[in-house]
Amino acid sequence: MGKPFIAGNWKMNTNYRSALGLATGLVEQLKGVDTVDSAVCVPFVYLQAISSILSSSNIALGAQNVFYEGNGAFTGEISCEMLKDVGCTYVIIGHSERRHVIGETDAVINKKVRAAITGGLLPIFCVGELLEEREAGKTEAVVSSQVRKGLQGIDAERVQAVTIAYEPVWAIGTGKTATAEQAQEVHAMIRGLVAELYDKGIADRIRIQYGGSAKPSNTAELMANPDVDGLLVGGASLKTEDFSAMIKTVA
Repeated sequence: MGKPFIAGNWKMNTNYRSALGLATGLVEQLKGVDTVDSAVCVPFVYLQAISSILSSSNIALGAQNVFYEGNGAFTGEISCEMLKDVGCTYVIIGHSERRHVIGETDAVINKKVRAAITGGLLPIFCVGELLEEREAGKTEAVVSSQVRKGLQGIDAERVQAVTIAYEPVWAIGTGKTATAEQAQEVHAMIRGLVAELYDKGIADRIRIQYGGSAKPSNTAELMANPDVDGLLVGGASLKTEDFSAMIKTVA
């Protein structure tokens, strides 16, 4: 495992003023914290403003989505080049809300992951099962299928740009969190699958985050797992104190 990686996903939250306040507070709180990689993934319209605030800090900027074409007649879409242009390092791809609310398929997600790597961005590639899939004992089948399809056509060198985020859909924004044991079990399965698809060295190096109601109170327990390399944080990332506390706990 490399450096732990904690990323905040602001989703469709904040306004201009609160976004700037949140970013400014995080920069202040996390001064000198350099043993953890951290990022905030911000709504498109605030990326440029937040980029200038983060420029003096160790906190990286990420977007919440990207399109797989470089430019053209794709109304409402944003390209990798545009994201790089405003200072993005990371981009979330295949989040459960994109899959289950917006209707993105594994094939579309794979095209986005490949485009992000080619475009010089670091993808945070999300996988995870629905509640009914977990209750039916299909967690491993669903997650391994998403990983295989999402990484299709990506060679060993390029896959090392990817962070995989395991987010059980039933734990996102519900207050329910997978137990540390449940998280570790799926993370270990994903790492084993990456070793099968590539090799053990790559599997050991690739970072696998847990997401789904991660908060200050469960950070230490989740991060104590050998295969949990970081967290993708939703609601708690919207509070300066909570998100900075989580990063400091891991540091």
